[in-house]
Amino acid sequence: MVAGGLAGMLLADFGADVVKVEQPGVGDPLRRWTTDGQPLWWQVYGRNKRCITLNVPSPEGKALLLRMVPRFDVLLESFIPGTLEKWGLGWDSLRQVHPRLIMVRISGWGRCGPSSGRPGFGTLVEAATGLAAMTGDPDRPPILPSFPLADMTSGLYAANAAMFALYHRDVHGGAGQMVDVSLFESLFSLLGPLPAEYAVSAKVRSRIGSRSTNSGPRGCYATSDGSWIALSGSTPKMAERFLESYGLAHVLRDPRFATNEVRVAHAAELDAVIRDAVGSRTFAENVQLIEANQLTAHPVQTIEDIERDPHWQAQQLLVDISSGDRPVRMHAVTPRLSESKGDIRFAGRPLGADNDDVFGRELGLGAEELERLRQKGVI
Repeated sequence: MVAGGLAGMLLADFGADVVKVEQPGVGDPLRRWTTDGQPLWWQVYGRNKRCITLNVPSPEGKALLLRMVPRFDVLLESFIPGTLEKWGLGWDSLRQVHPRLIMVRISGWGRCGPSSGRPGFGTLVEAATGLAAMTGDPDRPPILPSFPLADMTSGLYAANAAMFALYHRDVHGGAGQMVDVSLFESLFSLLGPLPAEYAVSAKVRSRIGSRSTNSGPRGCYATSDGSWIALSGSTPKMAERFLESYGLAHVLRDPRFATNEVRVAHAAELDAVIRDAVGSRTFAENVQLIEANQLTAHPVQTIEDIERDPHWQAQQLLVDISSGDRPVRMHAVTPRLSESKGDIRFAGRPLGADNDDVFGRELGLGAEELERLRQKGVI
């Protein structure tokens, strides 16, 4: 529900003419994810896209899509595998009408194998990849991300893959090709050397809260007035600087905490020491100590904190984009390129807003034909 939207948004942010195809009268499910009556998910992930409606599996809808495909470089789809083939619009059919086409296909579990036809919601993938099993405290249930992490990861991969394929085609003289992006593989790849560790040790990673298996200390610690500080001791030097700055230099002489390896092994004991040190100070006192000593620690922030942060105000992280009665606040174009800068031209548009433009002006359908197709439910 999010992966394809994010991929298309990224390409559109940097100037691609992205045409979003939706079911007539229904539209993308993101249009129904509302806050205070506003479809904010759609307005963000639909930004910079032209919107058309098309009943793709109908004979006339299929014919219109086949007329459109040769006008585009990339077709991005996220149906359950086999859906487009059932409609006669699989890769073999589409490349006949457009041999240079790049077809990016997003699914939950990949295009082959016994599970390929299963629904691929991100929550299921987050459970299946091992992420949830590793996330949370050891005495508590596994934790799922509170946002669509698997979808967003796959959207990033899909946008990259489209550009890789275009570079292969346009720079190296290669052919068009089909790209297979699965939510499972995208998220699984972010787990790093998990399979390598298992192959060597036969050990399954367990839930260890916010700690790290590679370095210590690491975690979130409460201040005396109820705020939180996150700490990363990812290098021995930074871990030692933190302990020394907090008046805990003596801890480094303890055999349990003298090196990174033993700090990882005795993470619970080290956590208790740091919990007391951070918890004996107010939020302001902790922040002052962190900034004065350039420690690798930071307050745990909310969106309210981020909006007030002078750094992100200077970076213009957030922008207000006009949409109907009131503007929609959203993140600026990411990443930031010095020459080919991206731009947000408009928020997600109403369902079918560009039907006349795409089907009429570009495909040459007349007003009477457009009205006939509307009445028939094709567009």
